[in-house]
Amino acid sequence: MHLLYSLLGELQSDMSGQKTSVQDQKSGGEVAEHSKARRIPPKRHAKSDVRYWEGKIFHEAYTRDGDRVQMQDWSVRIQHGGRRETFALGTPNKAAASAMAKEIFFALKGGNWEEALQRFKPSSAAPVKAVATVGNLLRDVQGMVGLRPKTLNDYAKALRKIVADIFEIDGGRGKFNPHTGGWQKWVAQVDAVKLADITPEKVQRWKLGFLKQAGDDPVKQRRAKISVNSLIRQAKSLFSKKATLFLTIQLPTPLPFDGVAFEPRQTMRYHSTIDVPTLIKKAEEELANGVGEQQEQYKVFLLGLCAGLRRNEIDKLEWSAFDFQNHFIRIQNTEFLHLKTEESCGEVEIDAEVAAIFSSMRDTTTGRFVVASDRVPILNAKYSTYRCMKIFEGLTDWLRKQGVTAQKPLHELRKEFGATLTNAHGIYAASRALRHSDIAITTQHYADKTRRATTGFGKMLGSSKIALPSNPPLEARDSTRNTSAKNEKI
Repeated sequence: MHLLYSLLGELQSDMSGQKTSVQDQKSGGEVAEHSKARRIPPKRHAKSDVRYWEGKIFHEAYTRDGDRVQMQDWSVRIQHGGRRETFALGTPNKAAASAMAKEIFFALKGGNWEEALQRFKPSSAAPVKAVATVGNLLRDVQGMVGLRPKTLNDYAKALRKIVADIFEIDGGRGKFNPHTGGWQKWVAQVDAVKLADITPEKVQRWKLGFLKQAGDDPVKQRRAKISVNSLIRQAKSLFSKKATLFLTIQLPTPLPFDGVAFEPRQTMRYHSTIDVPTLIKKAEEELANGVGEQQEQYKVFLLGLCAGLRRNEIDKLEWSAFDFQNHFIRIQNTEFLHLKTEESCGEVEIDAEVAAIFSSMRDTTTGRFVVASDRVPILNAKYSTYRCMKIFEGLTDWLRKQGVTAQKPLHELRKEFGATLTNAHGIYAASRALRHSDIAITTQHYADKTRRATTGFGKMLGSSKIALPSNPPLEARDSTRNTSAKNEKI
């Protein structure tokens, strides 16, 4: 019996162990399942879901009087395209703030930062630039760049000329008359043209058309190339880095003159056609001994030919510029004379005889200007204006009668001055006297030739008698040709 109870006890123990093992296995599986569930990360929301932005918005805080103060309205910080900005969402409502954060993000994704800032954060947006027109460009350059009024006016004239030709804005003869409103009307039409409409292709076509008007005449072609280069160079200066640095308008891309090439530089070399001794003799007889304006024309003649002064320098030259003892004229900026560059300043040496003539004229003059005129100079003029215009026109007519056929007879006197100095003293002396900003300008106009450049081999010729073939008379050559023709027929 004891053996039987022992066997039954062992059997119950085995069955109990198996039951416990099954229960343990079941419990372990359930634990594994539960543990696996805990390892699954919470579901993430896409940026298109408002719930995503609920976790991104926050309350901004600031410190005031040592205390940390938290804003009631929500804010969001968004990074896009390498830039990061914080936006105030303007509401304490979390749902509304999240919706706005989402809207800002997708506005950025579908547009750009400037548009998004302009819409959702105007205080950080760049100012909206005005529509870029010819008029807006000129006003911006005038206000932002320190150009002389005349220089800016010359640039504006060149640009308006090109634009008017491209878009066929004629204006008729009235555009030359500012007193009747024709000029103002024409300018308003040109200034309204958008810069984006002035493409390089249109400028290139304009350039070719301008050159084509010269026809086949080489002289006219040369003038046309010089003119077209000058117009493009001046107009293009308005789009330079210096001129556009502080503009408030958005310039187009490409710029109007991008890729438009200049014509090859035309030779500007001066070739004298003036008989100077005869011209001086005529001036002494007809101008120096004349009356009224003729004597003033004589002063202009001497200052141009013997001192090489420019028209504007002559017009506003004051007696105080003369040093009669040391025989020179000091050219510098004054109340009325505004030189284009600092290099234009300088001392111009003159012959003692010329200094003596002007010294004697000074003794009989009461005005401050060398050339007398009843007109007063205009300060800061935007165009070329001369108090001695009538005198200049009179001398121009007189020079033409003396055979000076150049387009600008008065400027021809300065060229003759430069050519004479170059031949006598070399290109560097001439450049200093002409007060050019660069020696290259002088070399463009004058040849540095102080003596004849030949080999000298000609002196070796003629030492031996050379029998040169002589051409038969014209009648004999005709007879020979006729005889040959007859022989060919035979």
